[in-house]
Formats: sequence, structure tokens, C-alpha cells
Amino acid sequence: MRVLVACEFSQVVTRAFRERGHEAYSCDILPTEGNPDWHIEGDVLEHLDDGWDLMIAHPPCTHLAVSGARWFKEKQANGQQQGAIAFFMALANADCPRLAIENPIGIMSRLYRKPDQVIQPWQFGHGETKATCLWLKGLPELVPTNIVEGREQRVWRMPPSADRSKLRSVTYAGIAKAMAEQWGPR
Repeated sequence: MRVLVACEFSQVVTRAFRERGHEAYSCDILPTEGNPDWHIEGDVLEHLDDGWDLMIAHPPCTHLAVSGARWFKEKQANGQQQGAIAFFMALANADCPRLAIENPIGIMSRLYRKPDQVIQPWQFGHGETKATCLWLKGLPELVPTNIVEGREQRVWRMPPSADRSKLRSVTYAGIAKAMAEQWGPR
């Protein structure tokens, strides 16, 4: 199966699918932290029509997540929020038979539609909280694989740093593994 993991520099999800024998590529404007042979560096919108069987998209949430609601007025005034909404919708409207878009709780639940599912890292082997919405097309909801104790808010409590946004955006390995196992069976 040909898999595109949109807006992923870390290759956590890409690797999970590759380990199961799929032809999986990450695509991001950032260079990859993984294998560059399986990374498309550039605008994912230019690659949506490249014949993918499955796309898992992680659009930037900076201008969409409710955690940044106090800055929404400014983001609307300078067009950042409208640009983020348009990007999200371009991914949602991609001509791909199977599609998952993940994002934190945010305005797309109102502007697009309610997510099909909200998952937490603690459902997939990580003792942390980070509510993540999934909008699905042609895919089943993820079934929790390893419910663990602990409900630490590690991501939310990260101190300011130059790479904070990158660190916050990396998909948990347990969630990536569940995606590959449940959405990409061999």
C-alpha cells in the first residue's frame, strides 16, 4: 500500500508503516529526522494527487487548537487562521480513498465537522494525556491497544524552547504502531 504521512518530519508514523512492508513516505517543509530516502521535503499540497492509498495528515495546529484561543483575534486579523483552515480543508478534500487527519481539540470541530474519534496516548501505552482528534474517511476508529496508568500532561507542560513546537508535534510511537497495525494490515 502507498502511504503518505503529511506534515511529518519525525517519521514515527512513516516508520511504523514501513516496518509492516508498506511503501510509506513522510512529507514536510522541514527536513526529516529519519531516512531521507522516504521523505518528500516540500509542500504536501503538491503531492496529494500522486496515487496514495492512504494519507495520514498532521496539519499544523498553531492557529487551530483551542489552547491558543486567546490569540485567535490576532490570528484572524493577520490571516494566519484562515490560511490554516484552508490548508486543513485541502487535506480533508484530498482525493484519497483512506484518510485520517489528526489535530488537537480546536476550531475544526465547528468549522468542518466533529471528529470521528478522540484518542489519548494512555490508550496506546504512554502514561500521558494529550487529547487528539481524528477525522476519518474510509478507515475504522482506532481500537486502544495498551491502556496504562498515569495521566501526566508532559506535552502541555513543556517549557519554552526553540524546538518546543517540534517536540510537541511528534506522534507517540504506540499510536503510530496502532495506526499501522489497524489501518495497514498485510
